[in-house]
Amino acid sequence: MASLTVRKLDDDIKTALKLRAAQSGRSVEDEVRVILRQAASQGETVPMPPIPSASEAPHPQQGHARYRVTLIIGGGIAAYKALDLIRRLKERGCEVRCVLTRAAEKFVTALSASALAGTRCYTDLFDPQSEFDAGHIRLARQCDLVVVAPATADLMAKMAQGLADDLASAILLATDRPVLLAPAMNPAMWNNAATQRNVAQLGRDGRILVGPNRGEMAEANEAGLGRMAEPLEIATRALDILQPAQTQVLKGRRVLITAGPTHELIDPVRYIANRSSGKQGYAIAAAAAAAGAEVVLVSGPVNLPDPQGVKTIRVEAAREMLAEVERALPADIAIFAAAVADWRVANAGAQKIKKTATGMPPLEMVENPDILATVAKRTSNRPPLVIGFAAETEHVADNAAAKLARKGCDWIVANDVSPATGIMGGDSNAVQIFMKDRSAPESWPAMSKDDVATRLIARIAQTFSPTESISHP
Repeated sequence: MASLTVRKLDDDIKTALKLRAAQSGRSVEDEVRVILRQAASQGETVPMPPIPSASEAPHPQQGHARYRVTLIIGGGIAAYKALDLIRRLKERGCEVRCVLTRAAEKFVTALSASALAGTRCYTDLFDPQSEFDAGHIRLARQCDLVVVAPATADLMAKMAQGLADDLASAILLATDRPVLLAPAMNPAMWNNAATQRNVAQLGRDGRILVGPNRGEMAEANEAGLGRMAEPLEIATRALDILQPAQTQVLKGRRVLITAGPTHELIDPVRYIANRSSGKQGYAIAAAAAAAGAEVVLVSGPVNLPDPQGVKTIRVEAAREMLAEVERALPADIAIFAAAVADWRVANAGAQKIKKTATGMPPLEMVENPDILATVAKRTSNRPPLVIGFAAETEHVADNAAAKLARKGCDWIVANDVSPATGIMGGDSNAVQIFMKDRSAPESWPAMSKDDVATRLIARIAQTFSPTESISHP
């Protein structure tokens, strides 16, 4: 087949093709091939599909994405985290278009960003393929949110002063959408008076910040405030901005939640634990807080930031978790999502236990307290609704139903955590809800853990009348 010669087409058709190609992230030649393939697949001659104008980008609800995000990746070592952020945003229903600054290209490539986003990555303000119709304006306006991660000191200074000498700063100056900044820089740079002046100005301009966090820097022997917020934290904050304000369906309620694993010491360097990441429990805590509840989260050791608006109490072992749970009572709702170790060593070693000629000495095990059953079977200060979790690897329904009866709780949220599912430690979940007053469980489809949390909180709210409550100390 002869090569495609676009220049021989009429000017109006060429302009339409260029616009269509720019909006789909393809070259003009590739766009023509797409049109031809569509025609060939139908076995007939078809007219070229309608070409939207520059102001008519399709809304993501027409496809699978709910929101459109323009992600600007700044030039700092934290740029590598932006690649994970793309995945986190897409998991939450966002269509992501990436923009890399020249400095960012020293740390990550446009190919990596475009491969993860599934769309073309933009780098040049004067790109002839996208700027023939002011492409930076489209990137600034055809989105629901602009995220800058990492937001470097240089990029924030440009924003504060209204400079627009590259694609990223031009987008930021032209946008009329919310802008979320995730600062990342050396602590000395963050604390510099000039940076703080710029941060204050950006706050007055309505820009929203997430982070920076405190921790180790890329530079040796450097630590302090300046680490970019983790991708999960940024994605969660982005979704808070994108979603309309949630009805305060649990306003005035007190919700107690446990999350994560427990670590049961064997000796000072070893412990018994499981693979729980705490993500589901933390998502439930965030959803309950968004629904207006007063939330206490008792968490085992996890690598997650504290949810916003939640009182988080961190513990290590099962007995500590039980003590903090009982201290947090009374509550309207108690949700036990933590994967508590069933057993602990009777006498943990004060020093590291050494192997002997015959191997490791035997460990005497004792059973840990059953936190769910302890609270569910209380005769006083029992929450009106007690919910447990059942993480099973086989016979999920049978085991969950048996656990519901044995523990004395009101609901069991059951899931299959077999390694093949990827649920344990992953970002999605598929659950069944067993209730003591219903014979058949509610089966929910697979969805993100954030969506499971939002749906669970909405389902819980249905069980309370607006005036029902308990007194709190």
